[in-house]
Amino acid sequence: MKRIVIKFGGTSVGSIKKIINAAKIIKKRHEENNEVIVVVSAMSGTTDDLINRSRQVSDSFNKTELDVLMSSGEQISSSLLAGAIIELGIKARSWLGWQIPILTNDNHASSQIMQIKTDEILNFISQKGVAVIAGFQGVSKENRITTLGRGGSDLSAVAIAKFFQTDSCEIYTDVEGILTTDPSINKNAKKIDKISYEEMLEMSSLGAKVMQPSAVQTAMTNNISVHVRSTFSRKSGTKIISESDIDNRRVVTGIAYSKKNAKVSIVGVVDKPGVAADVFEPIGKNNINIDMVIQNTSLDGKKANITFTIKQEDLKKTLSIIEKNKKKINYNKVTHDDKLAKVSIIGAGMIASPGVTYKMFRCLADEKINILAISTSEIKISVLIREALTQKAVKALHKVFGLN
Repeated sequence: MKRIVIKFGGTSVGSIKKIINAAKIIKKRHEENNEVIVVVSAMSGTTDDLINRSRQVSDSFNKTELDVLMSSGEQISSSLLAGAIIELGIKARSWLGWQIPILTNDNHASSQIMQIKTDEILNFISQKGVAVIAGFQGVSKENRITTLGRGGSDLSAVAIAKFFQTDSCEIYTDVEGILTTDPSINKNAKKIDKISYEEMLEMSSLGAKVMQPSAVQTAMTNNISVHVRSTFSRKSGTKIISESDIDNRRVVTGIAYSKKNAKVSIVGVVDKPGVAADVFEPIGKNNINIDMVIQNTSLDGKKANITFTIKQEDLKKTLSIIEKNKKKINYNKVTHDDKLAKVSIIGAGMIASPGVTYKMFRCLADEKINILAISTSEIKISVLIREALTQKAVKALHKVFGLN
């Protein structure tokens, strides 16, 4: 007998009809003599609706109360799904995060799971019951409801696979698996049969929305094999596994992108030790994430320009922080540019394949796409371009690296 965790995303339980369909999938897996733990997201659109309601009350809605509000979506879907399973003649019940409990730290809106108590659920599934757990939520040591960040039900599923020592972790979604790129902007996107943790982590952190990055990180750290598959088809899906089990003859695995980026350049700062820390410390203290960073030094070595990228929504706040710290940073001027996009190629095979960088840059040049910034790692190359050219860039790169 195997123990499995099955997670259904919001689009997979977006209506009563879809919830009943998910219950039938669970029944089939249960009848295959598996101990089944189910993790469920809120019905599609619910979380956004709850956030919008909070904004009608206040633009700075209290974070602890926001977690209480946002977690209510999973309470609804877990109850409906448990009820649908019972209707099919199978013993089932729902659990909320605080009932298990799933213990987290108190970093509201993006908490980390510290411990999951397993006794009660293990006893229930050993007696042929199906446990339906509300994803995305937990409880802090202060006994307050917490949430795990957008897409947090993925993290719930992987963490449950870890603490319950399951044999597999299956993520059901509305696509047939991990695709080489976003099919909404490139119809030639195709399914990837196997992808390494490292490649998936890069793709998810660079804009691919199939899995939450922290969930991929947890799976990689604990060597948990994850199977992403469609709720609405019987196709095999994509397995996320160790890099040692991947055929790296494929140089580029996928193309990811993220829109709504902004670039800030601080011109004419004194080039001395600590200047970068002076620039980024107050920005970091205001919980603004910095992405690409470029520093250019003048020929005489006395002045430097520091350029970095942030999310478009953080631009106004970032410019205000820099202005407030002008005396400490000591710069000549600040320039900025928004409506930018980051496009990335990802592939573990890039490590042993010279010429990938040239091939990417030549492809973009041939399409008359100007590169505004560059960031690299062993298995990815990211470029900053004008947002309006995103689709053109993704399509061209997808073709030139043989992914069509």
